Amino acid sequence: MAKEVVLSGIRPTGFLHLGNYFGAMRNYVRMQAEYNCYFFVANWHSLTTHPDTKELKAAVRRVVAENIACGVDTEKAAFYVQSDVPEIAELYLYLNMLSYKGELEKTTTFKDKVRTQPDNVNAGLLTYPVLQAADILIHRAVKVPVGKDQEQNLEMARNFAQRFNHRYGEVFPEPYGFNYGEQLVKIMSLDGNGKMSKSENQLSTLYLADEDDLIRKKIMKAKTDQGPEELKSVKADYIENLFTLMKLVSEGDTLQKFEDDFNNSSAGNCVIRYGDFKKQLAEDMVKFIAPIREKAIALQHSETELDKIMKQGADKARASASETIKLVRKAVLG
Repeated sequence: MAKEVVLSGIRPTGFLHLGNYFGAMRNYVRMQAEYNCYFFVANWHSLTTHPDTKELKAAVRRVVAENIACGVDTEKAAFYVQSDVPEIAELYLYLNMLSYKGELEKTTTFKDKVRTQPDNVNAGLLTYPVLQAADILIHRAVKVPVGKDQEQNLEMARNFAQRFNHRYGEVFPEPYGFNYGEQLVKIMSLDGNGKMSKSENQLSTLYLADEDDLIRKKIMKAKTDQGPEELKSVKADYIENLFTLMKLVSEGDTLQKFEDDFNNSSAGNCVIRYGDFKKQLAEDMVKFIAPIREKAIALQHSETELDKIMKQGADKARASASETIKLVRKAVLG
C-alpha cells in the first residue's frame, strides 16, 4: 500500500530557532519514517517582500543545512528548494485561472501584509495562497502540517482542488491539515511575550545557530518572578515555558529536582533558586543546540555536499511534479 503524501515548507527568511525545531523539524524526522514526504524551502514566497537576493541565496543554503542537521534524511524524504521545481510555477498559472480577486483580498495573510507593508502590495502577495496551493497540489499531497495562521490558506487549496476537478476532471485529492496533536510543543519567547521569532525579539529567541555563550546569556536573562507564594502554585506562563524547555533538553531527574523545588516553595520559604535553575538549563541547552549548529556549519562550508543534497531533493521533487503536471496539461489542454 502506497504511503500518504505529506507536504511542508519553510520560508528562508530569518534564522531557524528552537520553536521551529520542536514545532516542525522534529516532526519532519518522525513523518519521513511514516509517510512519503516532500519538504521544501519556500524561496519564491520570500520574494513577495523583496529581499536582497544575495542574502536570500545564502539563507536558503543555511536553512537546507540546518534541516539536514536536525535529522531530515534525504534518502527518506525529498527535501528541495521551491525554485528548483519549475512545474510548481506552471501549476500556479493554471490555478490562478480558478482564483478570484475578491476571495484573495479577504485572506487574513493578505490583509496583514497590506497593513505591514503598504508600499509593497504586489500581485505576489495577493496570489500567495494560489502559489501555496500549487506547492501542495503539485505532489497531490493529502496531509499538510500547518499552524492556525495557515488554516485559511489550506482551505483555499482545497477549494482550488475542488474547482479544478469539477471543471477539468479528477486530478487532485483534497489536502487537509495534519499534526501529531498532543505532541505539539509551543515554545514561548524568553521574555514571556509571544512565541520565539525568526526576526523579532532576537535576545529572547534561541536560534539553532547561536554560539554557546550567547545561549547562556539569553537563558540567564530569561524572565522569572519572586518565586511561588504558596505550595504547589500554578506556574506563570513564562515560568512554565522555562520548565518546558528543561523537559525537552534535560535529564528527567534534573527536571524532577527543580519541579520539586518549585512545588515545595512558598512565601518566606523559597526553595527554588531560579539562578541555579537557569544555569542548569543553559548548560543542557548548549549540549542540545551545539551539535546541530556544528553540523549545519560544516555542511554550509562543504558547498559540494550541500549542492549534492539540493540536487538530489530537486530530482525527487521534479519526478513527482512532472507526473502531476502531465495529468494537469492533459486535463486542461487536451
